[in-house]
Amino acid sequence: MSGGKVKAEGAKAAATQADDVDPEAVDSLAPEPPAKPLPTNVVTGLIRTARPRQWVKNVLVLAAPFTGHRVFDSAVLVDAAIAFVAFCLVSSAVYLVNDAIDVEADRAHPKKRFRPIAAGIVPVRVAYIASAVLFLASIGIGVLAGWPLVIVLAVYAAVQLGYCLGLKHQPVIDLCIVASGFLLRSIAGGVAAGIPLSQWFLLVTAFGSLFMVSGKRYAEIMLFEKTGAKIRASLAKYSASYLRFVWATSAAIMIMSYALWAPGIRDRAPDNSVWAMISIVPFVVAVLRYAVDIDGGEAGSPEDIVLKDRILQVLGLAWISCVALTIYL
Repeated sequence: MSGGKVKAEGAKAAATQADDVDPEAVDSLAPEPPAKPLPTNVVTGLIRTARPRQWVKNVLVLAAPFTGHRVFDSAVLVDAAIAFVAFCLVSSAVYLVNDAIDVEADRAHPKKRFRPIAAGIVPVRVAYIASAVLFLASIGIGVLAGWPLVIVLAVYAAVQLGYCLGLKHQPVIDLCIVASGFLLRSIAGGVAAGIPLSQWFLLVTAFGSLFMVSGKRYAEIMLFEKTGAKIRASLAKYSASYLRFVWATSAAIMIMSYALWAPGIRDRAPDNSVWAMISIVPFVVAVLRYAVDIDGGEAGSPEDIVLKDRILQVLGLAWISCVALTIYL
């Protein structure tokens, strides 16, 4: 066997060991140039490794203020903003640790080798130091909104670090951990603003998160079966039928929980608004629409699907409008 072939086989083997806290598009084994120009110094390298584009997920901190009819309360918005910033910092801290831990595997990967740490632009030690600074800054900012938020941030960091250190290779546990990231963001907005979180809110957000995560994993397996494209190593322990079962079950529980929750969303009024019941329609249709992308093996990151699917955007706007009418009319 030639030296070039041996090197290529080694790269493939190492690539199967690499994983990531941040779900990404399916990787190809074929070597290719970086999608973006490599950073020119440590600072820009740290910024890219912190993944600021993923901060959009932290908008979930507004979920509790919105459903708790407090989204126009200036004090609540300040607390939600604090939670947003704190989660941006702590999530970036986890990304830095993840890339530092996976540096050797990333260097043998056709795409991940261009990550700043794997490319040698950001030293591993600097990544760990920057991660510690971001984590401490996150805790410091979280204190401004109260210790409940600090506890949520600490739990998020501990769970995600456990994922980086090996839990990502444990079937089912890895799905739950990734889904918990979305759930904890939703909880953070509530605890920061002192808004009580109902059991229905927690059920909808928890199983909604599991629905999206398992759906993405299912789409990755379907893409692998259709094209042979490289998938994350942890997916080797799942079958397409099992992941279909998980996302279908999650969707069913989420829809049932929302249907039971909707009539009580307007708990401050003596009678239930008809808009609460109407909101179930766009909610269910949106879930079914999202499931079409999953079933077709085309479900990428949730934010990518939402930005590309105009019908899903209209359904989401219709649902938000119905909930707003329920609460504020």
